[in-house]
Amino acid sequence: MHGAAAETIAIVALVVSIGCAVFRPFGLGEAVVAVPAAAVLVLTGATTWHQALDRIETIGPTVGFLAAILVFGHLCAEADVFAYLGSRAARASRGRPRRLLVLVVGLAAAVTVVLTLDATVVLLTPVVLATVTQLDVARRPPLYACTRLANSGSLLLPVSNLTNLLAFTASGLSFGRFALLMLLPWLLVCAGEWLGLRTFFRADLPAGEHPLPSDVPTAPVYTLAVLALTVVGFVVTSSVHVQPAWAALGGCVLLLLPRARHRDVRALRLLGEANPGFCLFVLALAVIVEAVTANGLGHALRHLVPSTSGFGELVLTALVAAGLANLVNNLPATLALIPLAAANPVLVLAMLLGVNIGPNATYGGSLATLLWRRLLPADDAPRAREFHLLGALTVPVLLVICTAGLWISAKAFGS
Repeated sequence: MHGAAAETIAIVALVVSIGCAVFRPFGLGEAVVAVPAAAVLVLTGATTWHQALDRIETIGPTVGFLAAILVFGHLCAEADVFAYLGSRAARASRGRPRRLLVLVVGLAAAVTVVLTLDATVVLLTPVVLATVTQLDVARRPPLYACTRLANSGSLLLPVSNLTNLLAFTASGLSFGRFALLMLLPWLLVCAGEWLGLRTFFRADLPAGEHPLPSDVPTAPVYTLAVLALTVVGFVVTSSVHVQPAWAALGGCVLLLLPRARHRDVRALRLLGEANPGFCLFVLALAVIVEAVTANGLGHALRHLVPSTSGFGELVLTALVAAGLANLVNNLPATLALIPLAAANPVLVLAMLLGVNIGPNATYGGSLATLLWRRLLPADDAPRAREFHLLGALTVPVLLVICTAGLWISAKAFGS
């Protein structure tokens, strides 16, 4: 199958697969539709077995890292790492809502960088919710900080986001150079997110103090030490061209060793924490996007994505990526755009700014935002008008500022 028919069936497969992942009809998992849809595209000839297997082989190590880091994050949560950090943030805030917002922004950014945005959304958000409830302060600013920093705060390291891993592999950059080029954009976006939340929710952030929690959990010293060692492992493995999944897997083993002595390791539980359904969804989505780009979308996007990395070209790339992310979700947007920008590492990073910062504009921009929204109790669920107004006011500005930061970094350090 070729031409218009192949393009149509590929686009339908993408829309239906993303729609199922976003809206979860009848509680269906993300892979329930995406895997059969990918199979249909191969069987009908919209893409070939060779192309599909090549895509799966390319993205396989990235999905392996995703599974390992999800397990690692849950093991950290079970060791009370997030409860400890949340309680320390509450006490450090001295009961002041404005100070608490600064601390939550910093904490969410740090957790996202080290343990990926999934940990921030799934594991840190409930801790922040419990903290603001205990302090009896306005909930919206700290809760919004969790989702916004889960997306935009994931810029710094290749391991912070699935989109980063995909871009890192395509860019040809070393782990250290990737982090060096993204450091200034990351600092700018973290400061910009805080300023945007501080301004937008200024009525919810009075200058008064609130009673502090009396109990502070004991520091999980061993787990924190393993966490630090695992981060070092990410740098070391990447520098010697070993997949960072091995460092994450090593961290999991170290965290499981004390539990193994007490026979407190449940294999099925660990398998569930690796979220195999979502991993299958990512693999299937890669095949679907391959079919879509090969049958028309790639040609259309090629006219929008520049080949040079001047400031204007970088801004255009970031805006195109952000627009596509909000249209079809940031993961398929990343898969579609990477082949077009891969020849220029700085363009790849500009694309990454778009697919990581851009999703803060709409609910459907990233699966992390949708998951954050579903996790919140009904009373704390964001209002659509408020969410999208905040996104419209801040995302375009942050994209331009952070792209300028990337341009400066590329000029200063080279690509």
